Amino acid sequence: MMITHRPAEQDVISSPVRKTVGWLRPGVALSLAFVSSACAVGPDYKAPNPHLDTFHSAAAVNARRAAPSPSLDAWWNGFHDPELVRIEQRVLSQNLDLAAALARVRQASGAAEAATARLLPTLDFAPEASVNRMSRESLIGHVVGTVPGSHRDYRTYDVSGAASWEIDLFGGLRRGQEAARDEEQAAQAERVGERVTVAADAADAYFQIRGDQARLAVVEKQIAVDSHLLELVRQRRASGVSNEREVAQAEALLQSARQNAPLIRIALEAQLNRLDVLMGAQPGGYAAELDARADIPAIPAIDGDTPAEMLRRRPDILAAERRLAASNARIGQALGDYYPKLSLSGALGFQSLNPQRLFTAPGFQAAGSGAIRWRIFDFGKIDAEVQQARGANAEALARYRLTVLHAAEDVENAFTTLVQSEQRTEELRIEVASLTRARDLSQQSFQAGVIPLTDVLDADRQLLDSQDQLALNRANAARAAVSSFRALGGGWPT
Repeated sequence: MMITHRPAEQDVISSPVRKTVGWLRPGVALSLAFVSSACAVGPDYKAPNPHLDTFHSAAAVNARRAAPSPSLDAWWNGFHDPELVRIEQRVLSQNLDLAAALARVRQASGAAEAATARLLPTLDFAPEASVNRMSRESLIGHVVGTVPGSHRDYRTYDVSGAASWEIDLFGGLRRGQEAARDEEQAAQAERVGERVTVAADAADAYFQIRGDQARLAVVEKQIAVDSHLLELVRQRRASGVSNEREVAQAEALLQSARQNAPLIRIALEAQLNRLDVLMGAQPGGYAAELDARADIPAIPAIDGDTPAEMLRRRPDILAAERRLAASNARIGQALGDYYPKLSLSGALGFQSLNPQRLFTAPGFQAAGSGAIRWRIFDFGKIDAEVQQARGANAEALARYRLTVLHAAEDVENAFTTLVQSEQRTEELRIEVASLTRARDLSQQSFQAGVIPLTDVLDADRQLLDSQDQLALNRANAARAAVSSFRALGGGWPT
């Protein structure tokens, strides 16, 4: 280690330092040249090239007549719902799952930096001053005590630096660095996947809230209608036109409508709490902001991307591929233990009993060494480690292929659910319109005494069921659109 000091002493000190550095330089240069030209042990990674046929449900999705397709980066803007956009912004900035995913990325980044640092030399600088008292009864004490002018008390001063370096001759350390870098990239992809998930979960909860509010409005309207019908029957009973049986039937119909409300409120409260947690808040924190009911917005168009685009965008596929690459590099890291390891170490410094003579030529000391470590017999430990690494690689490959298939399954299921839900919504709209007319005509006929009350009750019950199914199905169609965007990997800028 070179230490700068007074110019008058420069020439005296530089000579021994120059000799030691000159001795080390050829070995270091030779090692660097060998490392830069050597090939790393283990198989070189080749990314898999999965093949998927065109999504068979994509044609139906592309044929939908809807608003223009939004960008997948921020698909929620395509619903043109300011409340949904505000929720998504809040979720993406406050969600705790995203915060945990970011922390995992930092951990993986630290591991990758540590793996890189292991390829480089380590330099320790350890200046030291000590005060000592020698025992007169020790062997050295007896010998020194015979020397005239010797003292039991003495001080030592040591200014030195030590360097060590494991030369990566066969690339085992480089394979470890490669694996750590791949795992860091996998963690980054998983963080993006968490973003895609929480964005979709927030929209899913929001549309369920709007759907439950619409269903609750249907129930409340039905309660008002049934209350009016009960009052009408009681009036007819008072005038002798109706009987007690019809009054009981009207009361039962009103209670049937009322008992639906608590179940819907339970579901509504659960989704409000879910949304608050997604926004990193205590349940109930933002619920009041959604008290004002709003219609479920129109569903935008969705481009039925090709499988290649889906494979490029899906974070879970990207993460699985990076995990596969890391497992491949771990094989080389394990194989590296079959080969010898070369380590170089050296120390330069000054030591003296007198601080005034510390930085002088007589006080200079240097040491250099090289060592080879080779595991030639370990009862099959390396074999077991290599077998474990190969098994992990085979598992990672299977998981990657399975991830691709599950991704295609997600797309197909989401597309089919969306198309069929929208078709069912149209059918339910027609049914509700027809049942509304039938119910109104039944009430008019009952008031005129043409039909019995049971016909009115049946028409009213059928209308309530259809209106409830329409509100529920509209929410499900919007949720299916959200699932489609999530299945395509939407929700992050590529």
